Amino acid sequence: MTGESFDFTIERLGECRFPSPMPVGRFTGDSERILYHCRAEDIEGYRDRGLPPPTLELAGPREKIFFDPSSIACGIVTCGGLCPGINDVIRAVVLSLNHHYGVRKIYGFRYGYEGVVKRNGIAPLQLTPESVADIGDLGGTILGSSRGPQDPVEMVEMLAELEIGILFAIGGDGTLKGAGAISREARRQGKAISVIGIPKTIDNDISCVQNSFGFETAVAEAQRAIYAAHTEALGARNGIGLVKLMGRDSGFIAAYATLVESAANFCLVPEVPFTLPGFLSALEQRLKRRGHAVVVVAEGAGQELVQQGGRDASGNVKLGDIGIFLRDAIKKHFAESGSEINLKYIDPSYIIRSQPANAHDSALCLLLGHSAVHAGMAGRTGMVVGVWNHQITHVPIALATEKRKKIDQDGWLWCSVLACTGQPAEMF
Repeated sequence: MTGESFDFTIERLGECRFPSPMPVGRFTGDSERILYHCRAEDIEGYRDRGLPPPTLELAGPREKIFFDPSSIACGIVTCGGLCPGINDVIRAVVLSLNHHYGVRKIYGFRYGYEGVVKRNGIAPLQLTPESVADIGDLGGTILGSSRGPQDPVEMVEMLAELEIGILFAIGGDGTLKGAGAISREARRQGKAISVIGIPKTIDNDISCVQNSFGFETAVAEAQRAIYAAHTEALGARNGIGLVKLMGRDSGFIAAYATLVESAANFCLVPEVPFTLPGFLSALEQRLKRRGHAVVVVAEGAGQELVQQGGRDASGNVKLGDIGIFLRDAIKKHFAESGSEINLKYIDPSYIIRSQPANAHDSALCLLLGHSAVHAGMAGRTGMVVGVWNHQITHVPIALATEKRKKIDQDGWLWCSVLACTGQPAEMF
């Protein structure tokens, strides 16, 4: 860990000259930071080399702000796949801008970055406290979404035409990279436009972000699918319940849902390779011992076993369907051995991602939305708000999108999954 290099410097548009109208008793100082590392041995490694340990800037309202609230307009855009809590974030941003700072012009750009390009002819919505009052009860996003990049030059031109000082970009890796491009283009054009990212990834795979909103809701819904698979498996001779969950590059949903619903006997994730013969042998042994089995597989697991199909609009590799592949492979294997099985396959992905946020995620959405507004009003840009060591922090977009956060095969999470399922540590 101590060999890694971190630059948590947050770009600022300029000097903060306006007193904040925030009606609070405590403001966050610009010098307030928290340690990136929490283990003593990691921190000591930096000190042994005469280096300061890396720290992150704390989020929160500042006493002085960069923008004049009486003249600024702001914009919100949502991109990528759906995720529980997007509407909660939109609501939190609108209410904070309005009630904390008195901002009255708030535009909601529709259908992702397509709506931030004027020639596409997609008129933005006017967002008010009244129009967002009840949207937290709804799944999805009231602004709509899309995938794929747009020209940063055209987007900055439209933002400047609408006199927007802050753009809040709610999305995952591709969205945040797009937000970084907008921030760089605004700087190149000499436009004082703050770009603040709010990481939306149901897979919880953004670097330097401990928890992303919607993840806990996704795990809770995934638990229901695993419970159903277990019930089906118990109800038949040699019953097998197979559940495919989200997780393109990182298997956090599958891992945590396996811990929550401890009836799962196998958890297959992208970070831990396996072979088909190795898995089928372990599954066969499980059936001989207990007469039933529950298998949880993340969508990105075992991709070397399936055929992939080009790239989507966001540039992501189109994954092969590991769930269908395993379903058919399991049936074929036991049919060839003359063994009777009863397999039920469950793919709840679209049901999960379209759910409204649960109570914990809703609270997180509010905190992230408020923190994003405070950061933007204080002239921060090219950054995302996130949670680290249970604090809301500022992270440069470049660092957040440098690589995907993944499960550590030697870490406590995966070791706990192995202890919970009883599956072999290696299936080759």
